[in-house]
Amino acid sequence: MRRVLPIDAALVEVIQAVRGARAAVVVAPTGSGKTSRVPPALLDAVDGMVVVLEPRRVAARAAARWMAEENGWRLGGEVGYQVRFERRASARTRILVVTEGIMVRMLADDPLLEGVGAVVLDEFHERSLDADLCLAMARHVQQQVRPDLAVVVMSATVESGPVARFLGDCPVVMAAGQLYPVAVEHAATTAAGRLEARVVGGVQRALERTDGDVLVFLPGVGEIRRTAEALEPLASRGGLAVSPLYGDLPPSEQDAVLRPGPARKVVLATNVAETSLTIPGITAVVDSGQVRVLRHDPARGLDRLELTRVGRASATQRRGRAGRTSPGLCVRLWTEDEHAHLAEREEPEVHRVDLAGTLLQLRAWGERPAAFGWFEPPRPEALAAAERLLELLGAVADDAVTDLGRAMARMPLHPRLAALVVAGARAGHGPDACRLAAMLAERSPVRVEWRERGDGPLWRSRSDVLDRLSAVDHVADRTVSTPFAHGQILRGVARRVLAGERQLTRLLGAVTVEDPIDDRDEALMRALAAAWPDRVARRREPGSPRARMLGGMGVRLADGSAVVDGELFVCVELSPVRRRGDRQVSLASAVEEAWLPDAGRVTETTVAFDLSAARVSAREEVRFGDLVLASRVVAAPEPAVVAAELARAAGEAMADALGLDERDVAHLLARWRFLRRARPGVGLPDPDELLREAVLPSLCEGRSSFAELRKASVTGTLLGMLTWDQRTVLDRDAPERFTVPGGREVALQYPTSGPPVLAARIQELFGLAETPQVAGVPLLVQLLAPNGRPQQTTTDLRSFWDRTYPQVRKELRGRYPKHDWPEDPWKAVARSSTRRRR
Repeated sequence: MRRVLPIDAALVEVIQAVRGARAAVVVAPTGSGKTSRVPPALLDAVDGMVVVLEPRRVAARAAARWMAEENGWRLGGEVGYQVRFERRASARTRILVVTEGIMVRMLADDPLLEGVGAVVLDEFHERSLDADLCLAMARHVQQQVRPDLAVVVMSATVESGPVARFLGDCPVVMAAGQLYPVAVEHAATTAAGRLEARVVGGVQRALERTDGDVLVFLPGVGEIRRTAEALEPLASRGGLAVSPLYGDLPPSEQDAVLRPGPARKVVLATNVAETSLTIPGITAVVDSGQVRVLRHDPARGLDRLELTRVGRASATQRRGRAGRTSPGLCVRLWTEDEHAHLAEREEPEVHRVDLAGTLLQLRAWGERPAAFGWFEPPRPEALAAAERLLELLGAVADDAVTDLGRAMARMPLHPRLAALVVAGARAGHGPDACRLAAMLAERSPVRVEWRERGDGPLWRSRSDVLDRLSAVDHVADRTVSTPFAHGQILRGVARRVLAGERQLTRLLGAVTVEDPIDDRDEALMRALAAAWPDRVARRREPGSPRARMLGGMGVRLADGSAVVDGELFVCVELSPVRRRGDRQVSLASAVEEAWLPDAGRVTETTVAFDLSAARVSAREEVRFGDLVLASRVVAAPEPAVVAAELARAAGEAMADALGLDERDVAHLLARWRFLRRARPGVGLPDPDELLREAVLPSLCEGRSSFAELRKASVTGTLLGMLTWDQRTVLDRDAPERFTVPGGREVALQYPTSGPPVLAARIQELFGLAETPQVAGVPLLVQLLAPNGRPQQTTTDLRSFWDRTYPQVRKELRGRYPKHDWPEDPWKAVARSSTRRRR
């Protein structure tokens, strides 16, 4: 007899909402039956197939199977499913359960969704990028061309308000609460020690406190395998069946986990078991509190899985797995205080993953990403970065999708990897390129050390990536014993790579061989360069592991890299490790200059100032982006260009370029600046501005080096910029020299601050009673001893002769007896010779 579930009471409201508003948001707790009951109920409210989106393959297969069993249908008949590498459906199928990625492909093949009456997005709270895209596209189709299309969003923990508003303020249907209570126990202290050991302790508690099976949530396959090994003693003693459950597990093994068994069971699962999946007999949950989420990895230019804490909404979903059939227990391996500080929910993928693939799909559908009706808009900088990448890959040009872009859009791959596949196929090596792309989509499947230490052949190509592919092929072809504990994982990776190759190869029908290349390695290395055109690097010197990458980043090849020669290589993967300021390249592949696309190559003659030679020179450069591939000295172009570059360089080193520290120039500038300070009203221009704006450009004409500039007459050019009146004022009020009573012309000194300085021997100044002035400023008089050193400094000569001279005379007369030291300076005759006359 069919069991009555909490969602059944709300189905009438769901049908009414769909018939009236063509949309509904269904909020129903874990275990309420919304996944299996809502889609069949919609068949009476819509005209056409009901397509149900599930976030994971396991859930999609299970949901289709439940609906078939509950309604007496045949799986593959009235209800079917389609996931990656597998489809069970027919012309009779009225309910098709698919993963979100498959729905994106369906929209690509038929943007109007002909024959589809309703789209149901289950567990929407997970907010994958594909789910956001499918919701937005379904709403767009509904608004523009298919008002009959129904859209239903379901979840246990979704924020219903924003979704309902996006769907035109559609009704929100709330279903009944949790079926059975679940007790929650937190760890007493903050986690310490290995995760698998803590999980074993949690499983022991769960087995002691409950009678049913235990579901353990772990972040990944590696943790599942290690935990399974740690549970072996406990399983042996208690006769337990330890069952892994994750997305890449063969379907038959997944199905076995979902069926009741004779022994008490401990299921070790990733978050595939978090939603839309009922495992019979589960009465306890042990939650590690960890999850791996996709996040854009700048090191690879692709998305990668990152280990992080779950949000509170996910923790609630996980807890609910223990209360579906009876009261249950949830053991959380984190403290209550840590739980209070968890984020409410994980950040949506639209804010943390690369958007290039999504933008390519939108453009292939004829949509403009900037004007697209997103459910939650991406950040503008993320959109801009994705657009730049598509242009670099050649997928978009002149704001439109290219033929290459359309071929890439058909691939269920990141645009980089899609570009790799298309480039390899056009070179005649499609299957190999598909296998290479499938391998690169995996997370570090082979360690480089294996190539050097392993018991297989030592691969040494010109590409770390191809060496890794050879290692994967080796594992796939033969049963090998590796020196690493993760050998089983490597074989699993090899199986997935081959499966991915088969799937991608089926999509190559529309890609024709355009430029065949016999050498497979060369074809694949060219394809890698096409996929990472923004990661090309040039060695700083021949044979060096250090290089400069496009954009200016310094990089360094990892120790043991296969890329030991050649000037150029592409950085397929950058590690966060820095050595001497350079980022380490953990995966590289050699590149020939001829392989680089013409679109990014520029030949240009540049005029630049050579610091080492202190002169302007012209070079013809071949550049790829900002990376110089070749350079040679050529004849200088028009003199005006050379003069402008010389003026620019000289403006940054004015003193050196124009010899401003040379005596005549420095003296003129000092006089000029003094007079502007002393008499601002005379109207002299600023000499520094005049030098930069008028003198320098004038002097640079017909010259190309600092040496030539220093030979030019800076003083003459400067003075030539003044009017006759300005020069007259300068010579009168800031004279170069002053004639002392002894008859000698003494050069005046003009310091940067303070009064001008007159330095002369005492005997030359006899008879000078008043302190001389220039521009109304008394000079600072330095009275020099016979050795030329200042003996006294004053701005009041009269006071010096009356008061200070007697003491100075007494002191200097003893030191310099042959010099003339008259007793009365007022009656003494000044003369340039300081010795006493015979």
